[in-house]
Amino acid sequence: MLVKSLIMPKSATVTQAPLSGVVQPVRIGFQPLVDCAPLLVARELDLFKKHGVKVDLSCEVGWATIREKLLYGQLDAVHAIAGLALAMRLGLSNPACQVVAPFVFNLHGNAITLSRDLWNRGVRDAASLNKLIRSTPTRRFTFSTVSRFSSHYFLLRQWLIAGGIDVEKDVRIVVLPPTQMVGNLEAGLIDGGCVGEPWNSAAIARGTGWIAATSEQLAPSHPEKVLLTTEKFIHSHPDEVAAIIAALREACAFCDEPDHRLQVANILHSSGYFGVGEDILKRSLVGPLDLGTGKTTDVSSFYVFQKRDANEPTRQRGQWLLNQFITHGLISSAETAEATATLAACWTSSTLPIPQTAAAKKTSKPYKRTTPAIA
Repeated sequence: MLVKSLIMPKSATVTQAPLSGVVQPVRIGFQPLVDCAPLLVARELDLFKKHGVKVDLSCEVGWATIREKLLYGQLDAVHAIAGLALAMRLGLSNPACQVVAPFVFNLHGNAITLSRDLWNRGVRDAASLNKLIRSTPTRRFTFSTVSRFSSHYFLLRQWLIAGGIDVEKDVRIVVLPPTQMVGNLEAGLIDGGCVGEPWNSAAIARGTGWIAATSEQLAPSHPEKVLLTTEKFIHSHPDEVAAIIAALREACAFCDEPDHRLQVANILHSSGYFGVGEDILKRSLVGPLDLGTGKTTDVSSFYVFQKRDANEPTRQRGQWLLNQFITHGLISSAETAEATATLAACWTSSTLPIPQTAAAKKTSKPYKRTTPAIA
């Protein structure tokens, strides 16, 4: 149902003339996750049009599809897990590609959800899960992540290790697209996993899961999703990239305002991409977030879309990603120097020819700097 009292005018400013360039419209792929909200908000509020760029949004099946379509030119840019920038640039699981992440969509936004069966068997945290594993030697418990290069993978392993669990021997970690997590949990094919919203809340609403930890708790201020494109596209179409980033900055600021969150949930639900009720989308945006344990939690910083300079691919955020790649065995310590240089080339907004659009100059406001755990 439309929340009419909160619906804002799409744009009261004069739109720019369309930018010149070969690629019109720009094709941007995304996953149906709550943190794709800035893309859908920018489309709904005509922010892309305001900045003079045409955009076609394409809802994709999984992160592997996102990666392949960007790699082979079927998409010009994508809403992507932050680690995909370094993985694609290094050529991990694909031919090396000169990708760049000039913009961060959000910090946080994921959770670890375990099966109701584990709850019924006494599991309350990683330590009690470890006790169950030790008492059930004939069974190997299985947990899902969305990609080996995602924060989900890093945080799931971190959480398990903190409970004394050997992630190489005691459990199995499999990769599933976010949209398939709930079905696999319900069917008993996995015992839990780390996934973005709304899929944790969907599992809880169906009575099949409960939230053991959120990514905000496990790694405060970690980078989550980025706008990922190629150096070739940026150098060929700098005006389009600038316009898209300007529109997304406005959309992220809009999404971060508590008074707008109901409208954001309505925009996501009305898009038809999610297949869950608006009430499920509201849980992580408006709150409170139902943990499925008889308790709820505040969501004021479950997502950070613009505050804390969230949109900047800072050196500290890049270093966090690099450290995770090393810690979880995706690159060896001997490859650190090469990976550090690669990260500097792909995790940046300052060394590429991205001019600011006229509309952005008129509407931009200074962002106050804070000092988050991961700057």
